[in-house]
Amino acid sequence: MPASCTRRRIPRRGFALALAATILTMAAASAPSLFYPEIADRLALTPVAMTLVFAVYAFTLLAALLYLGPLSDRLGRRPVVTVGSLLLAVSLLMFWTAGSLAVFLAARALQGVAAGLLIPALSAMMIDFESAAQSHVAALWNTIGPMIGLGGGALGAAILVDLTTDPEVAVFGSLTAAFVLLAATVWTTPELVDRSPIARGELRPHFRVPPQLRGMFAAGVPAIVVGWATNGLFLALGTGLVREEFGGSTHTHAGIVIFVLAISGVTASLLLYRRTARTISLYGTSALAIGTAASIGALALHSYPAYVASVALVGSGFGTAFLGVLRTLMPHTGSAERAAVMAVIYTVSYLAFGVPTIIAGLLVPQLTLAGTMITLGAVIVAVSAAATLLRSRLPERG
Repeated sequence: MPASCTRRRIPRRGFALALAATILTMAAASAPSLFYPEIADRLALTPVAMTLVFAVYAFTLLAALLYLGPLSDRLGRRPVVTVGSLLLAVSLLMFWTAGSLAVFLAARALQGVAAGLLIPALSAMMIDFESAAQSHVAALWNTIGPMIGLGGGALGAAILVDLTTDPEVAVFGSLTAAFVLLAATVWTTPELVDRSPIARGELRPHFRVPPQLRGMFAAGVPAIVVGWATNGLFLALGTGLVREEFGGSTHTHAGIVIFVLAISGVTASLLLYRRTARTISLYGTSALAIGTAASIGALALHSYPAYVASVALVGSGFGTAFLGVLRTLMPHTGSAERAAVMAVIYTVSYLAFGVPTIIAGLLVPQLTLAGTMITLGAVIVAVSAAATLLRSRLPERG
């Protein structure tokens, strides 16, 4: 094989591996959500306890991002991906065998730490291997890869729960094996980061955005918040909502909702990614506002088809709002700052992912599940409208 052909294939292999690992990481985040109702029944957990189980993943991930997010910029992508993959495999084994709330919480906490290591390293790795001839492709796949993982993980787990006699073996066994394989396979790709020592005391919370990005980042924060808050609420409460308000008789009914949320985000991102960052962002926040308002109407009508249709619009907004932020920031981010900036972006994302679920858990006993979703949905509509206005005032930068 000619050497030039080999040089072309190595970056493609590195990019493909980073993308596949990102999809796998997010599938591991969404697949367990289909088991929540059964686990809650088995362990007699309250709604507050279940949202705490969900939120502990987000907050341990957040802590890992703050302390360890930029680690792969210093140590290299491969060792960080290896450690994160093995920790995630252990957390899945714990989740699989959990017989108490304490073990359940510990499994989700460890999964959050592992994801906090993996997400910025894999995101930066995709940018490392991006072809110069295909600018913005890493931003696109850093957006749609997680959505493919979230949707595919949820729907796949739902189908297995409905069709197999031992779905936990099928879901957690296969995911555990996949992460062990990933820990080894990442070493087949070249390391493009120059390793540098870490000084004592350097592993402390990092929440730094380079000065040239701060205005753009501030304008994008509301879009990140509403998108990921919506995503968190669907994953935490979506299964119960479909069962209680729409009469969903199978797990697949709930899995379809999460899958539609994700796949509509993928589709919209693919259709719009060649547009300007400003256009993508404005579409995303507008779609989040309109789609969330429509979902409130579908809840009031108790119409499952209308709810799925509204979720499609919400998902298209989630995907493109996040893509718009990445397209705005990444062209102005240096290679030595990529994992650090991605860590900040995901810190905001997972803070928005976790806090509303805790609030929802506290509200459900007072307002009912539907009332809670309507109340928080109204807040999301208002913040989405504000995000649209804020981004419209930010000029496009080359």
